[in-house]
Amino acid sequence: MARVLMATTPGEGHVNPLVSVARTLAERGHEVQWHAGAAFEGKVRGTGARYRPFRAAYDFSGMTRAEAFPHHAGATGLSGMTLGLKEIFLDPAPDQMADLLEILDDFPADVVVADETCFGAGLAAERAGLPLVWVATSVYILSSRDAAPMGLGLPPAGRPWGRVRNALLAWTADSLLMRGIRRHADVVRARAGLPRLPGRVLENIVKEPDLYLMGTVPSFEYPRSDLRPQTRFVGALAGRAAPPFTPPPWWDELSDGRPVVHVTQGTIADDADRLLAPTLAALADQPVLVVATTGGPGAVESGAVGSEVSGAGVAGRLPANVRLEPYIPHHQLLPKVQVMITNGGYGGVNAALSHGVPLVVAAATEEKHEVGARVAWSGAGLHLTGRLSEERLREAVRRVLQDGAYARRAASLREEFRRYDGPELAAAAIEELLAARSAGRTAIS
Repeated sequence: MARVLMATTPGEGHVNPLVSVARTLAERGHEVQWHAGAAFEGKVRGTGARYRPFRAAYDFSGMTRAEAFPHHAGATGLSGMTLGLKEIFLDPAPDQMADLLEILDDFPADVVVADETCFGAGLAAERAGLPLVWVATSVYILSSRDAAPMGLGLPPAGRPWGRVRNALLAWTADSLLMRGIRRHADVVRARAGLPRLPGRVLENIVKEPDLYLMGTVPSFEYPRSDLRPQTRFVGALAGRAAPPFTPPPWWDELSDGRPVVHVTQGTIADDADRLLAPTLAALADQPVLVVATTGGPGAVESGAVGSEVSGAGVAGRLPANVRLEPYIPHHQLLPKVQVMITNGGYGGVNAALSHGVPLVVAAATEEKHEVGARVAWSGAGLHLTGRLSEERLREAVRRVLQDGAYARRAASLREEFRRYDGPELAAAAIEELLAARSAGRTAIS
C-alpha cells in the first residue's frame, strides 16, 4: 500500500473536493497524511487521514477573504483574479513547501496529492522528486490552442480563425494582462530554491502534474484537441458519507407545489451584499419558494416567515417566501430545487448539475466568471455579467423556469454524472499512476 501526502489551500472550496478522495484512499488501505488548515482538522481526521497542521504557512482557514485579505475588498474581474492568485496562492507557496518538506522528513510519501492552487505542494513534489496529482477545484487551467487564456471568460474556439484569436490572446495575457503574475512566479520559485520555468502564465509556477483529476464530466469542460494526456474526468467528488441532517421546521414546504429557487453565496460570506440580498428582494413577490444559504454555520441565524434577521449582508424582515439557513447539505436540498442561483463556485455548480438543476450564475471574484461561462456554453443556465440588478435577477430566474431547454440540458448532464463514481475513479487513477512508476514508466497510459 502507498503512502500519500495530501495538501490543500486552507479554504472550504479547496478542501471539500479532496475529502472523498482521502477517505476512499484510506478505505483502500493506503496511509494518508494531510497538511491542512486548523479549521479542517476534524474533517481531515474524519476521512481516516492523519492531520498535519500548518506551521510556517499562513493559515487563513475559517476566515472569509475579507477577513484574511481585507485589502482585497472590491477587487473583481481580471484584476481581482490576479490579486488573488498572487497573494492567496503564490505568496504562501514557499512556506507551504517548507511545511511539506518537513513532513516528508518523517513520512517518506510515494505521491503528493493536492488541489491545483496549492502551489507549495507542487514545489515540494519537485524538490523531493515525487509524482504530483492535482485534484481540480475549478476549471481546467492548462493552456490550449483551442481555448482563450484563463481569466477572460471567453467560449472555446477550435477552428483555424479561433486558434489565431487564442494565440493573440495568449500573447496579450502573457505580455500584458497577466505579465505581473508571470514575473511573480519566477520570484516565488527563486524563494523556493528552484530554477525559473519557461512557459505560459499559470504554467511557469510549478511543473505540470503527473495526473490531473477533473471533478466534473467532459461535457462541462471546453473541448480541446490538445488536452493533456494525464487528464482524467472523474465526475462529482461529493463524499458518500455525510453527517446526520435534521430538516428545518419548514422542510415540508419544499413539496407545496411552488418552484424552489436555491440561492447560495458559497462557502464564504463576502458576496452577500452583491448577490444574496438583491436576490431575496428580486424574488420577494414571485410565486416561488426561495431557500437561501449564507455560507456555513455562524454566518447568520436561521430565518422563516417574517423573521427579523441580521448578518452576512442580510438585515431586516425576510420576505414571506424566503427560508434562510446557514447551511443545508446539497445532496438533501438539490433534488427538490428547480433553479439554483450562485456566485459560480465550482463545487456548488457541479453539485447542481449532478442533480440536474439548471443555474443562474452571477460571478464577480476569482475565476468564477470562467465557471459561469461554462454554464452558459453548456446550455445548463445563464451567466449574468456586469452590474447586477433586481430586475436582471428576476428575469433570469423567470427565463430559466419557463424555458425548458435549460432543465433538459441540466438533466442530460445529470445522466452523464451518474456514469462516474468520482472518489473511486480518482483513487484508482492515483493507484494506476503509482503502479506505472513502480514499473519504470513516468506516466500513466
